[in-house]
Amino acid sequence: MKNRILFVDDEQHLLDGLKRSLRGQRNVWDMFFVPSGEEALRMVEAEPFDVVVSDMRMPGMSGAELLERLSTVHPQMVRMILSGHSDEAMILRAIPYAHQFLSKPCDADVIKRVISRSLRLKSLVCDVRLQTLVSQIKALPSLPSLYVELTELLKSDQATVQKIGEVISKDPAMVSKILQMVNSAFFGVGRHISNPVQAATMLGTETLRSLVLSAGIFLQFDADQLKIGNFTLEALHKHSLHVSLLAKAIAESMGADKQTLEDCLLAGLLHDIGKLILVQGMPEEYKQFFHEMHDCKAEIVATERKVFNADHGRVGAYLLGLWALPESLVEAVAYHHDPQSAEHIGFSPLLAVHVADVFTSSDSVDAAVQPAGLDLAYLEASGLSNRLDEWKQLHVDLIERGE
Repeated sequence: MKNRILFVDDEQHLLDGLKRSLRGQRNVWDMFFVPSGEEALRMVEAEPFDVVVSDMRMPGMSGAELLERLSTVHPQMVRMILSGHSDEAMILRAIPYAHQFLSKPCDADVIKRVISRSLRLKSLVCDVRLQTLVSQIKALPSLPSLYVELTELLKSDQATVQKIGEVISKDPAMVSKILQMVNSAFFGVGRHISNPVQAATMLGTETLRSLVLSAGIFLQFDADQLKIGNFTLEALHKHSLHVSLLAKAIAESMGADKQTLEDCLLAGLLHDIGKLILVQGMPEEYKQFFHEMHDCKAEIVATERKVFNADHGRVGAYLLGLWALPESLVEAVAYHHDPQSAEHIGFSPLLAVHVADVFTSSDSVDAAVQPAGLDLAYLEASGLSNRLDEWKQLHVDLIERGE
């Protein structure tokens, strides 16, 4: 079956232009072009769509309101804003419901590429219930102490973007959302940003204040929601930070360029973000997963796939892909437990994060961090298995320095 794509814009000449420029996709997609949010809702209620691309400012129902309604009526739909308007109040309203923001004028090839990539992501998570869960996420749970520190900073007139960025950079949930914003067409700078401090600088203090305090893009973790064994968000954060630093150190040992270093640092920080999604969205199933792991000492990925029909790597990568984060990051998160599932071999953020995760999780006693197995065959195929002793020493050095 063809994927169904819905375009919504009150300016008929723009719809006609889209229809002409996307004519070559007719063999791949079933495309529909409607002039209002009301008509879009009627179409979606009659038959589901895979992707909706809506203008922001329209008479009657705005694009933000349309996406909010669609997130309830048809939650697994990929929702995008394509608009020439950048009114901050309207953007803030759309942020919880839009996966991606594109700016007019937008080249047809860009639209095709963005939609095609979003559709390919579904191969990571085939379970419709999980697709729905991920698609509905507005914010991920942050460590309460960091959330309080950030909100207090933003309420202060003395806060600097450097300090704000440093707090954000410690929290995987905050980092993923802030990078979604800064890399979008409305807030972005036309190039890939993977450094959280740089992202905070690009957005500026006032925009960050609006995003965090008004739009509520961050969420405190509710420990009472879970209550399973010795699962702690603190351990998950500590592990993610250690993997991040070790992945970067491994990349430095390979003589990687600055962008690769930043991508390794970021991929390490975000590699377990799928656990936050599953803990927040499916707490009862997570308890079942925990008990199976604890009682049978089972392998983590196999048990996750049995309980959730997907593993946390692919779940996290699905969200990051929907939020338009870079392919190298999505790949590293998706396959950090099974790198041979990736399309290529050789050194990459994926390989760095895989090795760093194995070393960093080996002595964990917290349910939030399960020991991971090393894919030696992948390392040998990449010609890098002889570097393991060197990389293990990097891990030891980080521990001795208290990092």
